[in-house]
Amino acid sequence: MAITTRQSMRMAWYLLGQRIAKREKFPLIVELEPLFQCNLACAGCGKIQHPEHVLRRRMPVEQAVRAIEESGAPMVSIAGGEPLVHPEIHIIAAELLERRKFVYLCTNALLLERKLANFKPSPYFSWAIHIDGLKERHDASVEREGVFEKAVSAIKAAKSAGFRVTTNTTFFTHDSPKTIREVLDFLNDELQVDEMMISPAYAYEKAPDQEHFLGVQQTQKLFAEAFANGARRRWRLNHSPLFLDFLEGRVDFECTAWGIPSYSLFGWQRPCYLMSDGYVETYRELIETTDWSRYGRGRDPRCENCMAHCGYEPTAVLETTRSLKQSLRALRA
Repeated sequence: MAITTRQSMRMAWYLLGQRIAKREKFPLIVELEPLFQCNLACAGCGKIQHPEHVLRRRMPVEQAVRAIEESGAPMVSIAGGEPLVHPEIHIIAAELLERRKFVYLCTNALLLERKLANFKPSPYFSWAIHIDGLKERHDASVEREGVFEKAVSAIKAAKSAGFRVTTNTTFFTHDSPKTIREVLDFLNDELQVDEMMISPAYAYEKAPDQEHFLGVQQTQKLFAEAFANGARRRWRLNHSPLFLDFLEGRVDFECTAWGIPSYSLFGWQRPCYLMSDGYVETYRELIETTDWSRYGRGRDPRCENCMAHCGYEPTAVLETTRSLKQSLRALRA
């Protein structure tokens, strides 16, 4: 995993603290959604299908900070919607950084260069820019020409300004092992981003495009071929080795939905960022009143084709900490 030594050590102490406290359920990272509105309308997105009055809402800074502090999570992924549409997003980020939270600000980068001066480089802060393929593939995914070039320009500008830059790439049925390798090579070697996150697309019920979500066997075949001959070792992937094994079908895990909880305008979402079975006001209520045993493959039909990082990366991380062999393997990676 291409994360900093500071972040690695913080996470190691955090996980040790949870074990000493004999705490069974705790967050590794919180998905914070301070708005749902976006300046794109991607066909595979299920987060923008809200009525107009909901899309106009913005989460107050105090509410966002209070939720993260209550959870105790060491890392925060600020998503949406498009976070840079929020007029106080830089204040939310700054308040979390002041509390020594590791912040990943997810963005399609259309507004990044315009808003860059509102942010300051920090070892605790990373841009997480969506890149769903090279030019033609990415622009088709977001259904607008020119977005890929805008994102590339924003990555270069952020890197030049001293920021850590990561990327987030989602793959669908129209991707192939070749296109996966091409986009990861481009991000790794040409743009030299600090780290890359990858995930098979989750079948959002409200997404406009329902034809191109991957099934489990499709996902495993796709990544096994893309990672063949040790190819994955040449990329700075922000994943544990066990999660990459999981994508290839070399191991199987149960979902750890509580590992990356989601907090939005509606409250804490159960059971996860990708499914909505209601909301609760507090993190404690989320953990204590959600029947986690209901979810996962073989339990809930909505979970059957899910191999998303928000459910399975926490499982992989926890399995890694329980094994000296896997811990050493992660350190070598």
